[in-house]
Amino acid sequence: MNSGTTPTRTETDFLGSLEIPAKALYGIHTARALQNFELAGRPVNPDLKSAYGWVKLACFQINRELGYFTEAEKADAIEKACRELAAGELNRWIVVDAIQGGAGTSTNMNVNEVIANRALQILGKELGDYQSVSPLDDINLHQSTNDSYPTATKLAAILRLRTVEQAVLQLQEAFQQKEKEFADVVKIGRTQLQDAVLTTLGREMAAYAEAFNRDRWRIYKCEERLRVVNLGGTAIGSGLGAPRQFIFRATDRLRELTNSSLARAENLMECTQNTDVFVEVSGILKACAANLFKVANDLRLLSSGPDGGLGEITLPPVQAGSSIMPGKVNPVIPESIAQAAMQVIANDQLITQACMNGNLELNQFMPVIADALLGSLQLLEKAATSFRTRCVAGLAANRDKCRSQVLNSTAVITALIPKLGYEQCSKIAGLAKQENCSIREVVLRQKLIDESTFEQLISPEAVNKLGF
Repeated sequence: MNSGTTPTRTETDFLGSLEIPAKALYGIHTARALQNFELAGRPVNPDLKSAYGWVKLACFQINRELGYFTEAEKADAIEKACRELAAGELNRWIVVDAIQGGAGTSTNMNVNEVIANRALQILGKELGDYQSVSPLDDINLHQSTNDSYPTATKLAAILRLRTVEQAVLQLQEAFQQKEKEFADVVKIGRTQLQDAVLTTLGREMAAYAEAFNRDRWRIYKCEERLRVVNLGGTAIGSGLGAPRQFIFRATDRLRELTNSSLARAENLMECTQNTDVFVEVSGILKACAANLFKVANDLRLLSSGPDGGLGEITLPPVQAGSSIMPGKVNPVIPESIAQAAMQVIANDQLITQACMNGNLELNQFMPVIADALLGSLQLLEKAATSFRTRCVAGLAANRDKCRSQVLNSTAVITALIPKLGYEQCSKIAGLAKQENCSIREVVLRQKLIDESTFEQLISPEAVNKLGF
């Protein structure tokens, strides 16, 4: 114990000794990492912490079944500690920085020390009594950072993918609801931001829903890309230092514990070397981010004004928009979604760079890959949920504005071509522009068609019909 106000304990490694806070569940390897890595300013992703607990639990259970832990009380304490970490109950003690050297060794050792010290607590022993429970000889038995860290990363991603998929599905369903709600709202369709032909607001919403349907399916299929792991491969995939039965059984146990589809790689060395699956999955997340950005930006445009812009829809007002302009309400939710999408796209570039720069038998940049990938997953889940609950669910159609724009736009002329022909419609459009009046006024005044026929030609049923 030091002479200051904070009680400490002394721990030693081959580099020397360090003072550790007496009640800390981490040890000297974590303390050194805290000294060396202060880059991200935040600890590793909580999903990775929990997944690591499951990995350690699976490995421990197989080791116990193989006869490496014969003292029941000690074994039970270790298993309980692993389960607590998996449940997120020990998260506050996994404190190493998200960006670290060593391919994730600091995270692995932080996990090993926390499980060991928590087991010591359960046994009623002193923290740091590694003769009784060792972070390395017990918790890390038959493992390496190089197989446990990538496995934990893939497991964390798979478990988060499932919640992301549900968030995107619910966003899709929210747009499908708006498709039904706005099915009868005829409006101007635009290309190159210029008036084009008539459509309905419901059909626009349906297009957004279909885009997110694709995203949902692609995200669902990502689990297949991540399910193959190198657990049991130890340092480089050769399985050096691990019993054959452990290598064959550890992944199976992890799959059972987590209700996942994990499978041991046929080629453990290849799976340890190459990280291209993270690039593939990140690319799919980037596609979802691109759709989120596009749709969020569209809603900003459609709600622009409200008096001097398109103003076809109204977004839910969620906060005052200006510190100088009274009554101004900004599209802050779509803006925040767009920024989240930008971050996911930036993370994709980071993951690509990190994966392609691995060397020989290992990718040394796994920490930043894990941080970026899991960060993207969490951001997409939050973005999809926020977009749905704070924006899409409360969208309202400005029906009168849509009707007025339809009647006062030359876009309506295309709907009349099947009845009047292209040449005559061209003359009508020119005359309307020359006289500064609507297409409707010209055709009714000249008795080219009656009002009932005109309304039928621009009805929701007519503009939604595939062809004429």
